[in-house]
Amino acid sequence: MYVTLLPVTRAELTPLKKDALNIKEAKDGIDFFFSARNQAVKFVDFLKSSVPLQVKNSPELVSEDTHSGSKSMKFAFSVEIIPICKDDLVALPIPLAKKIGNISPLALCYRIGTSVNLLDPQTLRTAEISSPVYWHEKFPFTALADAQELVEFVVLDIEPVGVQKGKWALAEATVARAADLGVNENTYFTRTHLGNLLHPGDSVMGYLLTGSNFNNKHFDDIEASHSYSSTIPDVVLVKKHWPGRRRNRQRHWRLRRMAKDEGELLPKKSEQDRVEAEYEMFLRDVEEDEELRAALALYKNTSTKGRKPKAQEMDVDEASVAETEGMSDDDDAPRVNMDELLEDFDELDIQDGEEE
Repeated sequence: MYVTLLPVTRAELTPLKKDALNIKEAKDGIDFFFSARNQAVKFVDFLKSSVPLQVKNSPELVSEDTHSGSKSMKFAFSVEIIPICKDDLVALPIPLAKKIGNISPLALCYRIGTSVNLLDPQTLRTAEISSPVYWHEKFPFTALADAQELVEFVVLDIEPVGVQKGKWALAEATVARAADLGVNENTYFTRTHLGNLLHPGDSVMGYLLTGSNFNNKHFDDIEASHSYSSTIPDVVLVKKHWPGRRRNRQRHWRLRRMAKDEGELLPKKSEQDRVEAEYEMFLRDVEEDEELRAALALYKNTSTKGRKPKAQEMDVDEASVAETEGMSDDDDAPRVNMDELLEDFDELDIQDGEEE
């Protein structure tokens, strides 16, 4: 999925753009090219301070002058980032779950920083996994399910149970798949951390575990465990959903995106559609998550200045106009306030995501 690996400020982005000779998309990653080793080291250090990862250094002798004793070296830093994203559902190895505070081994990733932050949505207990712990050979794991597998549910009933932790409130909810409404009467009961956000009739995205076949050793261990098998819910709710919002609408804000060379990896049409869908999901995350938004620099979108935007391009702020065209966004959908946006958007070969 499309993720932001690090919050980039103007002060950090300008040296990176100046130092990087090229940024090229590669298989399973991105290659950054620098002319000097210290520039690459500085970038790697920046990544270390932003996301959990492991680094391997591979120096290579390019040439050697036997007369003067001088050598020319090429340094390659291989950076592997933990393959877990925000909103992923993870099945932890049971020994690891016990080691990090006896959290439930079935947990949601609610934040990625210098460590992976996990939440048990049934108890509101939290834990974090640092890079050294994750990369320990005894505890390898990946996401059990990611945002591509989220299912839309409708809340039929929800009752708070009185437990709160920060922005979360524990509640017991009865939900049905949106696709099942009017087709069958299947409902699911679950506990959720979204008790202060959801109301009967709301839409919510979640993972359907009942009837799902996960080819995952750690999930199989949880199902076989006497201690944890009974705690596996039918559904894990992840985030509130606003189905009235249109995809790829014109927003009054935009983000900086660094230009990259796709090289020989020209995406197919299906791949382009997938990337666009993932980027739209990321933009919605920015709108919905104030904590994520606070770490990013958002700029006013001036690409439509001087012309009246078409109805299908309008942001949620123009919902009343859009309704006259037979289209409307949810009035309570999250939006970015104008006072959060910066004015100056310099063009340092940066893609803004709106004019590509």
